[in-house]
Amino acid sequence: MNNTIVRSLSGAIFLIVMTGSLLWNPVVFAAVMLLSVVVMMWEYLTISLGKNFKTGKILSIITGVTIFVLFFLANAYTIADRYLYLAALPAALLFCSFIFEKDSKGEVMGEGYERAFFTITAIVYIALPFALTNTILFNNNNIYSPNLLLFLFILLWSSDVGAYVFGMSFGQKNGHKLYPEISPKKSWEGFWGGLGVTLLSALIIELTGFISIGIIHTLAIAIIVSVFGVLGDLAESLFKRNFAVKDSGSILPGHGGLLDRFDGALIAFPIAIVYLKIFCLI
Repeated sequence: MNNTIVRSLSGAIFLIVMTGSLLWNPVVFAAVMLLSVVVMMWEYLTISLGKNFKTGKILSIITGVTIFVLFFLANAYTIADRYLYLAALPAALLFCSFIFEKDSKGEVMGEGYERAFFTITAIVYIALPFALTNTILFNNNNIYSPNLLLFLFILLWSSDVGAYVFGMSFGQKNGHKLYPEISPKKSWEGFWGGLGVTLLSALIIELTGFISIGIIHTLAIAIIVSVFGVLGDLAESLFKRNFAVKDSGSILPGHGGLLDRFDGALIAFPIAIVYLKIFCLI
């Protein structure tokens, strides 16, 4: 099958699953996001640590899952804040596991430091940003309100589509490369095209009343998502280039792994959420 068709079909299925679960039910969406966290952390840890160090990988993922679940419960069911400290238990076990890890020479030091870095980074880089999305899924009365998170996803997808269209149309032959050392195909034409499409999408969404946070805040968040989405994409590209890997996985034919699809969100969404919280927009 033509790669463009495969890419389009898998992309459509991905969009249907994400938007469908988000609009359907908070528990269903939490399950989808939780599965995504597990898959992305496994992809990240497999690329960085290889097939070994299974105990560290499992403990890292358990810590990430615990953080996500506790954030969801705290926002959906208003469990006491003290239960958030339960995330410290698997984290402590993870740190203890480093003591018993040995490098290829049988020594305790050496490769253990690198393993510790990536298992901790997986939690901060993947699990924590997704856990934070729970803080904007419910309003002050703990009523499920998915519009803001869906708004962020639409902005991110608009940026990706705009960058792809403008990049392919104007940035491939005589375009100006954005960061060729990391991602040779990205161009400034694609960047500005993606930003323009994102701002247009944000304006339309605000005018339709889908969200109502004010035009200035809407456009500011659009800029944040577009710019930091690109930076997130570049950060993941640098990570993969360091390990000579093209795709983080193969779960999405034509796209790669889930980490390849969510890379922009991992950087952009936390910053957008901080903006929303600072200005008391939710």
